[in-house]
Amino acid sequence: MFLGKQDSNMSARRVRRTSEDYGSITAIAIDKDKNSQHALKWAVENIVADAPQCVLIHVQLGDTGGHFHQDNPDEAHEFFLPFRGFCARKGIIAKEVILHDIDISNAIVNYITNNYYIANLVVGASARNSFLKKFQSPDVPTTLLKTTPETCAVFVVTKGKLLKSRSASHRHKLSRQQNLSSLLYNSTNSIDSDSASISSPVSTQTNKPNSNFFQPNSPRISTPQSMSEISQSETDNGSCDMVSTVSSYTVSDSSTTIGSSISSTSTESPLVGNYVEQQNQNLEAEVRRLRLELKQFNKDKDTTNQKENSQETPWSDEKIELPRALSDRETQKTQSAAFQAAEIAKRIAKMESQKRRLLEMQANLDKQMMFTTVSYRRYSIKDVEDATYGFSDALKIGEGGYGPVYKAVLDYTSVAIKILKSGITEGLKQFQQEIEVLSSMRHPNMVILLGACPEYGCLVYEYMENGTLEDRLFCKNNTPPLSWRARFRIASEIATGLLFLHQAKPEPLVHRDLKPANILLDKHLTCKISDVGLARLVPPAVADTYSNYHMTSAAGTFCYIDPEYQQTGMLGVKSDLYSFGVVLLQIITAQPAMGLGHKVEMAVENNNLREILDPTVSEWPEEETLELAKLALQCCELRKKDRPDLALVLLPALNRLKEFATEDHERIQDRTSHVSHEHNSVPLSPIPSSQIEDELRKSY
Repeated sequence: MFLGKQDSNMSARRVRRTSEDYGSITAIAIDKDKNSQHALKWAVENIVADAPQCVLIHVQLGDTGGHFHQDNPDEAHEFFLPFRGFCARKGIIAKEVILHDIDISNAIVNYITNNYYIANLVVGASARNSFLKKFQSPDVPTTLLKTTPETCAVFVVTKGKLLKSRSASHRHKLSRQQNLSSLLYNSTNSIDSDSASISSPVSTQTNKPNSNFFQPNSPRISTPQSMSEISQSETDNGSCDMVSTVSSYTVSDSSTTIGSSISSTSTESPLVGNYVEQQNQNLEAEVRRLRLELKQFNKDKDTTNQKENSQETPWSDEKIELPRALSDRETQKTQSAAFQAAEIAKRIAKMESQKRRLLEMQANLDKQMMFTTVSYRRYSIKDVEDATYGFSDALKIGEGGYGPVYKAVLDYTSVAIKILKSGITEGLKQFQQEIEVLSSMRHPNMVILLGACPEYGCLVYEYMENGTLEDRLFCKNNTPPLSWRARFRIASEIATGLLFLHQAKPEPLVHRDLKPANILLDKHLTCKISDVGLARLVPPAVADTYSNYHMTSAAGTFCYIDPEYQQTGMLGVKSDLYSFGVVLLQIITAQPAMGLGHKVEMAVENNNLREILDPTVSEWPEEETLELAKLALQCCELRKKDRPDLALVLLPALNRLKEFATEDHERIQDRTSHVSHEHNSVPLSPIPSSQIEDELRKSY
């Protein structure tokens, strides 16, 4: 049966109800035209919102000889990127499918026929005008309306509105639990016992165009433990089955990895810890959803009562029977509402209980990892207290989000001790992360971790005499400004340390919080990257330009966070390049990071870069400084794919600038030494030694 525009709202409501009843999956046919975006938006707002998973189908056409143009992974990623981003913002699980055929309609119909769980098909209307339609063969939407299996409803959308639709005559009755089980972890046992154990939930699978991703018998990721499955049977008022699961899931194009943690001597515990953390997050989300559902239920109930009370009219001949009937009906409604509210409260209580168990398991795992998986020098709290004279304010040299930093002496060595503030849960994760990273790697441009006190969250580092790069750029405590030669060298050293993290084995490491305050300078002004507590491992398969490693929340400092990572949660090694670009701009301007990229870009376009450079440096080399500014602006591009490669482009260019600065410094040294030698041979007009020292100091 075909429906016109006047029935569009009714059709949308009908298919939403059907999706709830059967737990169906919606497929959206997408292409490069604008109506594909309208179709996806309409589907999310009218259908997918009640069953948050869908299939994005794209058909690549070939000739009659069976030759197809195969998109490479980069092109496929670029094509699906706006659709994937829209689904991610709406909380929709999107499966991407590419079909190859010589006929678009035939490919889509065959796919729906072979995947019986697809109950709705949404397609954008054809772009051809009505005049051309009379002389050409039927377009794709018209063909799909006629040939799609009767078990699947078809909706044709144009400019965000439903143009035509055809309802399904009958459906395969699949429960929502069956459909969700294909996206979530398969389970065999519940976690009711206190002795329940969790195995490492890691699985890798390459998606094929026609893989049965949503079928219950084709699990993508499996774990031996299920957290909870709670269902509420359909009631007389038409409420649908509700199945809640606390299993974690991730969907990707090429590979799926869940629970990746930093490698240590124990390869299982970090994965388990991350899995428990994911379960905990899903539990919290489910509890919040149930509470909102209960709140909305009570609100709807009050609204309905008010409407009914306002619509009641007195009946002269039923003055006795009407109050009794109203009372009975109100009693039944109250009992039904109380029963439903009790069921929701019971489910919330069960979720809270499971959340507490997960937190206990996480705490036990963290404790085991802290004491068994990492090798480092351990200090007692008494050692730390004695070294800092009872945490004296006179030895306090800094304060950060993690906690205060003290200068001290341990084992006859000057050290900096960072102490965790009490009550900071996130700080414990950063503490463990920093120990695991810094204790397992050494590099001249990475700060050295000398030891730790795990009981109180104290980290002991080598002491850096010149503080942070931020302090030196802004001349804190009237320290002398850095010369342009030193700044060029520091820029190259930062890139070297960053590349070391990105090339870490077995998996690249993304810093996520690179900024001048986290770059330390020793007595020779050699830079060392610190504060890797927010760093995250990225699977090698996705550590390239087009990363699809999804993080649930962005971390870092506001002005330095990669905009694409902040918007989509997609993390990759080029996320650090945006932060690095902002740091480079601050190195040459010594200005705050807010809006700095726009200022420098305008200055470069107007050929007045010198006006925005740090005025404390009077001899900026014009060409080299302009080159450094352009490199920084390239790093600050909004899209990852537009940023240069660190190893192939950035580091070689920065090394050339470093060599230029070194050669200039050596020329000044030679000239100063030559002048000093000449004047020593002519004692009648000596040059004061203080003048020579000042010239050397300014040069480097």
